Amino acid sequence: MTGAGQVRNFCDLHTHTSASDGQYTPGQLVKLAKERGLSVLAVTDHDTIAGVGEAMETGAALGLRVIRGVELSAREYPNFHILGYGFRGGETELARLCEMLRAGRDERKYRIVGFLREKGVDIDLAEVEDIAGGEVIARPHFAQALVRRGYVSTNREAFDRYLDTEEFRQKVKRFKADAKTCVETIKAAGGKVSLAHPYQMGLLDDELDVLVGQLKGWGLDAIECYYPKYTPEQQAFYLRLLEKYQLHATGGSDFHGERVKPDAELAALELKLDWLPKTEC
Repeated sequence: MTGAGQVRNFCDLHTHTSASDGQYTPGQLVKLAKERGLSVLAVTDHDTIAGVGEAMETGAALGLRVIRGVELSAREYPNFHILGYGFRGGETELARLCEMLRAGRDERKYRIVGFLREKGVDIDLAEVEDIAGGEVIARPHFAQALVRRGYVSTNREAFDRYLDTEEFRQKVKRFKADAKTCVETIKAAGGKVSLAHPYQMGLLDDELDVLVGQLKGWGLDAIECYYPKYTPEQQAFYLRLLEKYQLHATGGSDFHGERVKPDAELAALELKLDWLPKTEC
């Protein structure tokens, strides 16, 4: 966290907008962050940078620093997510990778409909697309449709029963790059890289230690050490990995909006940010 003489930045470095599976448009999210007293916000939509421009423009108008970000899904483990920060805009390999990932998500939506029908759940894809309201159709949009139709009571139940089971992962696949490609593509665009919410991969501590060492060799800069669902033991272990591999700390709420993730409010963390690039609209 911050020390004496450092600028105090109240920030959230892990948030999502309607450009992927969040509730609020990029502009709305930035306005909400400003109202909550944040000074720095990273917009890290899943596998897309489509909302970053609007967020940065709104941030500039409101006097809130918006960091260009993304959350890439790596293929080696379930919920293996790589956060990228401060990379260049424009035509980059990262932008092209995001387009490939977006196309994979778009194709996957038909397989999700088919999978749910196998389970006796009849969901109209048009309704899901209406809920999404953007380019990317993701699992939380299907979860909201399941709640709306009364198949489940909450988004969490939709994931536990249908959308995040081992059977789902085996039957409903999409294109993902390997972790090395994710890291190196972000770095090639001038960005910094953080490992998101490591506990979600379900690895043993020794396995995670080895993985972080590999990622460090490819260019990893940070670990998401502050996250609302960590246990004290998990957080302490990630901080030890931080010291072992000489990495920086990031943190955030994984905010999607109360309709998508009712238990995830915007964070207001004090983090050292001088290692992150300064990016412009």
